[in-house]
Amino acid sequence: MDDIHTAMQISAAGMRAQSARLRIVSENIANANSTAEAPGVDPYRRQVPVFSSYVDKAMGADLVRVDRVALDPSEFTLRFDPAHPAANPEGYVMLPNVNPLVEMMDMREAQRSYEANLGALDTMRSMAASTLRILE
Repeated sequence: MDDIHTAMQISAAGMRAQSARLRIVSENIANANSTAEAPGVDPYRRQVPVFSSYVDKAMGADLVRVDRVALDPSEFTLRFDPAHPAANPEGYVMLPNVNPLVEMMDMREAQRSYEANLGALDTMRSMAASTLRILE
């Protein structure tokens, strides 16, 4: 039963990490068109989760977590809009470095990873229930 419990904890840690990843992707998508309010100020910068593994000594298992959220250093795009309040002297506005297509692919990958961990968790739960029925 300890192995089943450990496997369930591993899957749960994976689900928590992917859930955090989905929240970060959602924030990126929500800010894909956020510009600065003044010239010379950077717009929203895309965020990227940084995963790390750690050992849970009580279980003796390697788990995953979102260690930190990093900022994507890629360049901002420029759009010509001289009437915008954040336009530079040449009339260009900096737009966030968020590509909605990339974010949607990242969201889909996080969703599939979450579902895979959920499937493993369900399997472990079924195995635990079967073990308890055998022991009755």
